[in-house]
Amino acid sequence: MKFKKEDGKLYLVDTTLRDGEQTAGVVFANSEKIRIAKMLDEIGVNQLEVGIPTMGGDEKETIAKIAKLGLNASIMAWNRAVIDDVKESLECGVDAVAISISTSDIHIEHKLRTSRQWVLDHMTSAVQFAKKEGVYVSVNAEDASRTDIDFLIEFAKCAKEAGADRLRFCDTVGILDPFKTFDVIKRIKESIDIDIEMHTHNDFGMATANALAGFKAGANFIGVTVNGLGERAGNAALEEVVMALKHVYKYDIGIDTKRFRELSEYVSAASGRQLPSWKAIVGTNVFAHESGIHVDGALKDPHTYEIFDPDEVGLERQIVIGKHSGTAALINKFKEYGRTLPENEAKELLPYVRSLSIQLKRPLFDKELIYLYEEHISKIKAI
Repeated sequence: MKFKKEDGKLYLVDTTLRDGEQTAGVVFANSEKIRIAKMLDEIGVNQLEVGIPTMGGDEKETIAKIAKLGLNASIMAWNRAVIDDVKESLECGVDAVAISISTSDIHIEHKLRTSRQWVLDHMTSAVQFAKKEGVYVSVNAEDASRTDIDFLIEFAKCAKEAGADRLRFCDTVGILDPFKTFDVIKRIKESIDIDIEMHTHNDFGMATANALAGFKAGANFIGVTVNGLGERAGNAALEEVVMALKHVYKYDIGIDTKRFRELSEYVSAASGRQLPSWKAIVGTNVFAHESGIHVDGALKDPHTYEIFDPDEVGLERQIVIGKHSGTAALINKFKEYGRTLPENEAKELLPYVRSLSIQLKRPLFDKELIYLYEEHISKIKAI
């Protein structure tokens, strides 16, 4: 679907199928790329960056298939600032193109081995060509975070004059912090009226924070990937950005978050990258409680230790029985078994639970807990 922007709205641009697949060692099967695109569309993502047509072969064919699916999301393809690249994208039938070129001096001098003016000229010609073909254009300032701010503003102005619809601000090496991000984006917005997309990397663990800082400074697009998949340390994670917007900033952008766990599991399997239990938002540990104090509070009122309900992201609450458990957890666990465990028996059982958990170096399985009870408590009662 051709992208239509509404003023005052924040948009998500998911690049799992482009930047996510550029993760070293990750390759999606063609069917997986199509399935991921459908899932992202179904949950309500606004725009999908689905690959690089100039690679040709399966990549180009799959992009064309995605473009023909009739999804609600806008379908974008990635290009260098090269007209032939843009032609390849247009042949796929996408409604939007990203035109990317380096803007930092270190990239211009050492990678491109050219000049700032060359960068401006090539970006301008590619954008003008794309706009004549009637597609939406995002101009990507690669390594924007290390680009001289005056040149970056000049670059943004040239892009807008050429017809670009937005500027993608790329923190390519993840060097920014949220404070610097806010200042830079604010400076750009004060200098030129252009839509800005945040494209942040996680090299210092601040991709999500930087994306949100950019939003607070005036950016109205945020680039994300499922599970934060991406080159090196990854990108801002879709699930983290959406839930932070919803619960930290009280800004619900209409994404179906109940499918986050399902989506994360699928992308994890397709990418061959394990989904850690401690992964923010979608990890199974997010709603797992073992510590006695935490369990007691969570059982009385889940919001004492949970910011949102687990079913909001497709997870379930877990009460784990182990070294740090207390009597409240034991009593509750026995309720799950349909049995009543008196307080005095819970106190008697607890030392055995902790001892076995230390011995095994893990929490106890349900059967192990029952065995402990039968061996140490039921036996005593029988005597």
